[in-house]
Amino acid sequence: MDKTALSKDILKLVGGEENIEQVTHCMTRLRFNLNDNKKADKAALQKTDGVMGVMINGGQFQVIIGNDVPVVYNELVKNMKGAPEGKVSSSSADAGDKKKKSVLSSILDFISGSFTPILPAITGAGMIKGIIALLVALGWMGSTSSTYVILSAIGDGAFYFLPIILAVSAARKLGSNMYIGAAIGAAILHPTITTLLGAGEPVTFASLPVVAATYSSSVIPIIIAVWLASYVEKAVDKVTHASLKLIIVPTVTLLVIVPLTLIAVGPIGVIVGNGLTDGISWLFDNTGLFAGLLLGGTMSLLIITGMHYALIPIMIGSIATLGYDYMIPIMMVANFAQAGATFGVYLKTKNSKLKPLALSTSVTAMMGITEPAMYGVNMRFKKPFIAALIGGAAGGAFLSLFKVKAYVIGGLAGLSGIPMVLGATFVYSLIGFAIGIVVAAVATYIMGFEDEPEAAAAAASAATASVNSAVIADALEAEAALKVTEDIYSPITGEVKPLSEVNDPAFSEEIMGKGFAIQPSEGRVVSPVNGTVFSLSKSGHAIGLVSDNGAEMLIHIGIDTVKLKGLHFSPKVTAGTKVSVGDLLMEFDRAEIEKAGYSTITPVIITNIAEYSSIKPGGRTAVKEQELLYTVQA
Repeated sequence: MDKTALSKDILKLVGGEENIEQVTHCMTRLRFNLNDNKKADKAALQKTDGVMGVMINGGQFQVIIGNDVPVVYNELVKNMKGAPEGKVSSSSADAGDKKKKSVLSSILDFISGSFTPILPAITGAGMIKGIIALLVALGWMGSTSSTYVILSAIGDGAFYFLPIILAVSAARKLGSNMYIGAAIGAAILHPTITTLLGAGEPVTFASLPVVAATYSSSVIPIIIAVWLASYVEKAVDKVTHASLKLIIVPTVTLLVIVPLTLIAVGPIGVIVGNGLTDGISWLFDNTGLFAGLLLGGTMSLLIITGMHYALIPIMIGSIATLGYDYMIPIMMVANFAQAGATFGVYLKTKNSKLKPLALSTSVTAMMGITEPAMYGVNMRFKKPFIAALIGGAAGGAFLSLFKVKAYVIGGLAGLSGIPMVLGATFVYSLIGFAIGIVVAAVATYIMGFEDEPEAAAAAASAATASVNSAVIADALEAEAALKVTEDIYSPITGEVKPLSEVNDPAFSEEIMGKGFAIQPSEGRVVSPVNGTVFSLSKSGHAIGLVSDNGAEMLIHIGIDTVKLKGLHFSPKVTAGTKVSVGDLLMEFDRAEIEKAGYSTITPVIITNIAEYSSIKPGGRTAVKEQELLYTVQA
């Protein structure tokens, strides 16, 4: 691939040099701060051979390139001959530091970053609640048996103690002490406090009235409390002598925040949370099909903008307090409509290259993974995306008309999430989902779209399907025929996580490749394979390797840690270093990175995954250095 031509195409499609305020790069993507994001042609960029994807995060326009990004960046800089000093930066620092996020972006980032890590716990508990309900409905288990009581405790536990779980996650997102956050949640849920507030008698603290409120299963009060606690904690830490920090900082934080939560923050949060939940319920209960029509027709737009994260607290609050939620089925039908629209493209197109791409992305969208269908097909051709909105509106209207509910939170918003809607309205939910699929597919077929020439579709399909690895192609050419099943050993000691828990779409949506992530418990990275280090980011946060058998790997330490500009990272190798399993690659200060407000979760992925048939997990939830993490199968 001609990197010079690619850089010129990118420069043109982001709106030209005059639209670029600053451009940097990290390990995998070009990061633009544009004067006007609307001047960039996202659709054309996504179709450009060599571009794996395009996303806007925190106002920053990001073009995902993959392993070739340093070369493309250098060519891009050469083409910007008139760039003033500061417009480009040879460091890998994120230009987003210069331009602050909007308040809305910051709020959505906080909500998504707080809720994403706890979703597995809520999902598991929710699925158990669904199974219990099914067993009781079928008469296979009595509601008074000890088995029922124990299973109910398992299912209810995560929801009842949700403030504690959420406090830990929110504190971590804010870079404050997670265990102080947990202590705040535990205090407001303490049985003595619960009994005191539920007794119906006036309660005061230091002569100030304490408003009675129920905090179990609540969401908003603890989020506000932990947010305030982060400021108190940092302020006290700044003025406290190092020898006294361990005692003074947590003591003052708890003494300030817990009473403040009980007196003011908690009641306000409970009122707001209950108001949102009751408002949504009223809308669905009293407006017939209008609520579903509106939300079903706009849900995909909310997902594109990230606004859907604002719905998560409402969904969880509804399940926890009412026992059901109306919005989860609407989200599902919107995803099914995306699948239907892509299937309509499959039926309509005459392009032999586009047909299999449309069919495969339609299937993945049916399973609840809509990004390939949405970005790779529907938005690319525009009219299919409009058809998907129409299908979502039609299916949503039906669901709303028959008051279809989800009773648990579990699984993706696709076929795997069907157990969420098991209940009295189950049959209506299936009909509504079918309406979304069929209407979107028919609308796509009738409306049509501008079919692509064979060559253009082939290029787009190639860009979507695999990582461009031309930078190391020469080194791998002799090994290309030697791809074999290969064990990938853990480079880090810590807790194994699915990529879906990584708060970065490039990893969670497997745009860059497949594998697993590790939440480190130590600040060391060792080689997971016998091979060669082919790249090391200037900021030290990312390492690229190629194994002796040709597996191309990326170890990305933390999320957005490029902003640290190398601080707290200590590389022990350079590009070109030959390594064996267990050789030390990097040391990093995990505590300081997290204290600075960055997640240290580390994706360990195979970037040339298209050359392998599958990935088999190693079966561990906790892993040590050099233990089997996963196996890539030829």
